[in-house]
Amino acid sequence: LCLFIPAGTLRWWNAWVFLGLGFIAFLTGGLYVIRKQPAVVNERGRASDKTKPFDKLFSRLSFPLGLGAFIVAGLDFRFGWSEVPLWLQIVGMIGLLPTLFMPYWVMLVNAYAATTVRVETERGQHVISSGPYRYVRHPMYSVTILGCFFDPLAFGSWWMAVPTVLMAILFIWRTANEDRTLQEELPGYVAFTHQTRYRLLPGIW
Repeated sequence: LCLFIPAGTLRWWNAWVFLGLGFIAFLTGGLYVIRKQPAVVNERGRASDKTKPFDKLFSRLSFPLGLGAFIVAGLDFRFGWSEVPLWLQIVGMIGLLPTLFMPYWVMLVNAYAATTVRVETERGQHVISSGPYRYVRHPMYSVTILGCFFDPLAFGSWWMAVPTVLMAILFIWRTANEDRTLQEELPGYVAFTHQTRYRLLPGIW
């Protein structure tokens, strides 16, 4: 709705390819995770009164930014504000592939990949150091931020970069706060930071 209503048409290949890739990712990675790791589905759908205050603020800010990015892209397509070369749009779509598939890898190895920041050791939460966590401590955020920069290319909208760049900044802020929380509250996490040194981008941060 946030794509096609602002665009004023269903004849928008970028939106259809994006939705199609997301559907394929779910049919492959998503259903595999549901079969192999059903606990993570329950975890992500479960509310908790332990959600950190900074993460409640994050949710209030990220939701309108995420929907707003699609609305801006749709309006841009309708009114022709941007001129993005076709080859760049294709590069953008290819760049979005990790953002569609990586979350399922994260959920496959981490049954406590919740949608909000909380530490619940009484329910068995512990440090995960396998899979993508061997490379960065917050792999789902890494690919989400990557997607924030490929989205404007994929949708052919330079104006879409305004909300997506703000979203990327918001995720970096969330990462810093979540990492600090885990170091303070999750046993073994400080040792994990010495094993996997970087939060989001290997060699940089």
